[in-house]
Amino acid sequence: MQSSRSHSIREAQPNEASALSELAFRSKAHWGYSPAFMEACRDELTIKPSQLGTENYQCFVAVDGDLILGYYSLEDQTQGVYELDALFVDPPYIGAGVGRSLIQHALQNLAERGAMRLIIQGDPHAVSFYEAAGAEQIGTRPSGSMPGRDLPLFEIAIRN
Repeated sequence: MQSSRSHSIREAQPNEASALSELAFRSKAHWGYSPAFMEACRDELTIKPSQLGTENYQCFVAVDGDLILGYYSLEDQTQGVYELDALFVDPPYIGAGVGRSLIQHALQNLAERGAMRLIIQGDPHAVSFYEAAGAEQIGTRPSGSMPGRDLPLFEIAIRN
């Protein structure tokens, strides 16, 4: 774990889609998944430049200067309900507070939008992270990448 001197959070730019996709892949691989599993997840971990900056998909990056440390993205689901589409931290910065600042930024962002709930389909390795952020597990959801694999599903009530 590298300590991040300080970082800021800003909206992602379309020209960063490839770098964010690569960061997501590295972050997921950090948990020791097999190469075959990782290849099955590639499409799900890929961000398209056309997604960034759209009204229904917001993406924010944690940066230290020009270095992207992590990111999160939100998808507008229905009135007042958003889904955390992704939250990934580059492996050297896992445990350095970057993920915590990203989830706090997401919750603040949603509160300012008047959102009521945030839905999160989490990786099994991230259960304690989301619980520490105030999420409550509400069930499971089938993986979009691996048939037969269920993933924990969480919800956070947004405090406006």
